[in-house]
Amino acid sequence: MVTIAGNGMGDYTFTNLDFDISRFDKIICDSNFKEEASNILKLKYKEAKEYLLENYDKEEILYVVTGSPLFFSAGTIIAKNLPKEKVKIINNTSSKTYMLEKLFINETDIDTISLHGRVDFDLENFLQNKYTFVLCDKFTIARLKTALSFFNSSSITTTIGYKLGFVDEKIEEIDLLNFDEKSFDLSQPFVLLIKKEFESKNIISEDVEFETERGMITKKYKRQLTLQNLDLEPNNLLWDIGAGSGSCAIEAYKRYKVKTTLFEKNETRAEFIKQNLINHHVVNTKLLVGEAQDILPTLEETPQRIFVGGGGVEVIKQLPILYKKLDENGIMLINAITLKHLNLMLTVLNEAKIEYEIHSISLTTYKGKLDLVEPERQLFQIKIKKKINESKI
Repeated sequence: MVTIAGNGMGDYTFTNLDFDISRFDKIICDSNFKEEASNILKLKYKEAKEYLLENYDKEEILYVVTGSPLFFSAGTIIAKNLPKEKVKIINNTSSKTYMLEKLFINETDIDTISLHGRVDFDLENFLQNKYTFVLCDKFTIARLKTALSFFNSSSITTTIGYKLGFVDEKIEEIDLLNFDEKSFDLSQPFVLLIKKEFESKNIISEDVEFETERGMITKKYKRQLTLQNLDLEPNNLLWDIGAGSGSCAIEAYKRYKVKTTLFEKNETRAEFIKQNLINHHVVNTKLLVGEAQDILPTLEETPQRIFVGGGGVEVIKQLPILYKKLDENGIMLINAITLKHLNLMLTVLNEAKIEYEIHSISLTTYKGKLDLVEPERQLFQIKIKKKINESKI
């Protein structure tokens, strides 16, 4: 029989276990625990899992995990691999519950992400609710600074919970975006609670909500069609080539919670993009200023979606390279508004033997009391779906 219990908040001891542990044949915990006894085995996760799976029906085993076994814990993962009648879970206080109790915060006002041992996090649960609780490791603050690089300090309020339950516990506000990482020993256990201090804008934006250079923007209706045709999914990485005002990438983040990398060669437009990213509180985005054909060879990331909305002839010549960069099962969407560019795109794609489908979109809007006709330029859209394993051919 296996009993999986959390040790709650505080030091790496069994002090917070409110049951008799003397009845167990073996007690398993990780190497951080200070307890010593002949029947205590300090094992890494993989070793602990193997031992429990091999001995659950031979011994009475106690597996002690930090915090709560029900909160981002290996406990529940292992429990699912054991027969239900052979495992029991005893809950304890999690770091999240501990912080909420200390700060008098309602459970319904908070979302949770983990950046403990992880590079990426779920954008669907980050800064969507009033508060975001973040499980951390020593790299987390640096990663959050990068993810929030287009935020002002006034946009969020951050509370650090440092060594919760220890004698030297600290729960205090910090300026996350300007945090001095030498001010705390970040190898010690800590969590962050980030409060959103801004009102989220409508996920479908009007054109006037974007600052532009001479109206260089993909207009609202075409923007919606473009995003719809990209078949975006949460946490995809989207490249926006020839970003202009950044409106497509920004709205893609707001609607679908995708990561974005924006390419723009014009420095004036790039300044407008920066301001738009700040105004719309876009998370996990990068703006690369310069010629796309010069930047592409330096990038190691793999996008699941690529949108080519501008960039001119030199970018069109790079379409086979962009296709090669695209992830398996990825989608590339190319917008063209001139027949000259359309013909060049099709020539380049055909020579590279890249399959595509093409659509023509014509829109006319009627505005004002007199319903004045305002036709928009015809848009040609080329959609490319990269087949699985094709990137390895």
